[in-house]
Amino acid sequence: MKAVVTGGNGFIGSHLVDRLVGLDWEVVVVDNLSAECNDEFFFNDKAENHEVDICDYDALLPLFENADVVFHLAAESRIQPSIINPARATEVNVVGTCNVLQAARIQNVKRVIYSSTSAGYGLVNTPPLEETMPKDCLNPYSVTKCAGEDLCTMYTRLFGLETVIFRYFNVYGERSPTKGQYAPVIGLFFVQKVSGAPLTLVGDGLQRRDFTHVDDVVEANLAGAATTNREAMGEVFNVGTGINHSILEIAQLISSNIEHIPPRSGEARITLANISKIQDALDWSPQVKLETWIEEALSAL
Repeated sequence: MKAVVTGGNGFIGSHLVDRLVGLDWEVVVVDNLSAECNDEFFFNDKAENHEVDICDYDALLPLFENADVVFHLAAESRIQPSIINPARATEVNVVGTCNVLQAARIQNVKRVIYSSTSAGYGLVNTPPLEETMPKDCLNPYSVTKCAGEDLCTMYTRLFGLETVIFRYFNVYGERSPTKGQYAPVIGLFFVQKVSGAPLTLVGDGLQRRDFTHVDDVVEANLAGAATTNREAMGEVFNVGTGINHSILEIAQLISSNIEHIPPRSGEARITLANISKIQDALDWSPQVKLETWIEEALSAL
């Protein structure tokens, strides 16, 4: 099997590349190495790596030749940069995604697995969050990622390109970006602990999040690539755990040195995934327990 992984040198993408290589897939990585939040980029020397922007269709097209599956993770993937530069977020997340889908269609790729976000649920929906709930996009990031979802569904219905769409909930794990105040919180907490700095909690820290380990996200992608369930094509699936924790709880598991910083507007108080749809359609369930992972990560420091 041959796979193309866009964004394959980043956090989630590099884990997926390593897993595919371990399964003896032929892997082509497409990444423009531009994500400012990344501390570093990760390269598997058994994969074929190309420094290419998904917005460059002509450069992208030949890299999809003879691919069986495209895992599309490349994105402008942080809320704050998208607010500062909505045009760039739109170019990457909408035009870039359309380029990926069109290149897959032209090169007769069987299936595209699209990485989206739970941010599209916004503030109006009451957890646990289900895929049938209305979208409530609060920023350019969520707007553009949900537009990518709609493009995937359209390509399935209109052109017959198989797509599977995943909405990730608060992904954590090894290689997580830690730059800036909007970095994923668990990775940021570990950086703060190692440096001796206090763990910074936004507001009261009682916001609750559904934290999902990167290995479980990788396995969801593999399940999407392998499924023979025709009813999954063009569909959206939550990738979470169905369990949430407060940010304060997480901080207290890591350190007693904690300080509070001002709250942010426009952020959901609670996120929690209903994962019954992906369990039923793709036979996927999360395997990594957050508390166990934190305990092991602390032991490894």
